Amino acid sequence: MKIVAGVDEAGRGALAGPVVVAAVILDHTNQPTGLADSKVLSASRREHLASIIQQSASAWKVVAIECQEIDQINILQASLLGMQQAVAGLSIQPELVLVDGNTAPNFDIPAQAIIKGDATEPAISAASILAKVHRDRLMIEMEQHFPGYGFARHKGYPTQQHREVLQQLGPCPEHRRSYAPVIQACLKFPDR
Repeated sequence: MKIVAGVDEAGRGALAGPVVVAAVILDHTNQPTGLADSKVLSASRREHLASIIQQSASAWKVVAIECQEIDQINILQASLLGMQQAVAGLSIQPELVLVDGNTAPNFDIPAQAIIKGDATEPAISAASILAKVHRDRLMIEMEQHFPGYGFARHKGYPTQQHREVLQQLGPCPEHRRSYAPVIQACLKFPDR
């Protein structure tokens, strides 16, 4: 049986914080039940599954690409870089990499991009869960360092509340300066 790594990211559409990428090689003899696209699971279910995945997977790695690098190379390139770093960081070399979405980076091994793979491929679902849980924890922690932005609630995504607060407070160091709503806020707060 081929050693397959699933790869997915969280935070691509956010206005703040890192994009987080996870790579997971599941143990085919001890696969967690209930794996699904992280977006359809409750936060408590994701947390529970993340713990099980970390204990039962043959290998896993989580990588965060910070907002400054996202601004320098763009979100697509940052996501692809994170995927390469996550796979390279696995303690086991996979023979095939399955990536959620329509684009896979260049790996030294065969790779396949699968649209909606986080809902159909267990290893990608597991990666989706680890990436989302890790990023959510970072954003909850970020709320302590930058109170008032609501990061613990919206996790940096462009909700109405986040956009309003951005216009009221201006951007913080964790905001992505290359994103339109943040650019607008920078015009209003040029010293930020």
